[in-house]
Amino acid sequence: MLIYDAIYHWEGWGGTLRLGSGKCRLRIFDLKKGASRSLTYLKPTIAVVSDVADSILSVRSCPGHIATGVTKAFNIDPQRMLYVEYYPATVYGERQDHVIPERFDAVEFTWHEDKAIRPKWRTLTPPMLDTLKDLLENRFE
Repeated sequence: MLIYDAIYHWEGWGGTLRLGSGKCRLRIFDLKKGASRSLTYLKPTIAVVSDVADSILSVRSCPGHIATGVTKAFNIDPQRMLYVEYYPATVYGERQDHVIPERFDAVEFTWHEDKAIRPKWRTLTPPMLDTLKDLLENRFE
């Protein structure tokens, strides 16, 4: 079940200069709620982040800042959260005949003193990929 869908602003490391700050679209799903609650998931909370056009930084450039902020702001146990970067399909070319397919990258972190560090990216694969696509398409069920 979708529990949050909005623009999320994260703090960087620059203090008053706000270096490393940015914003992204954040969707949070709780698999313990809704139709899928009959199953038990090791990571029942899924945070899906994606770039927004007017952000200075991309989600790929600051995953630790975003993940740390999300776990604090939404009181999420980081060990029970799947953090996913979503990149929609992109069409380009003079005749719009080239396509970069959509991509879902899971990011695993080492957590140190409630901070996400050392991100490691991997391509999300079925069956979790199928579950996530279903959640994104049917987000209100």
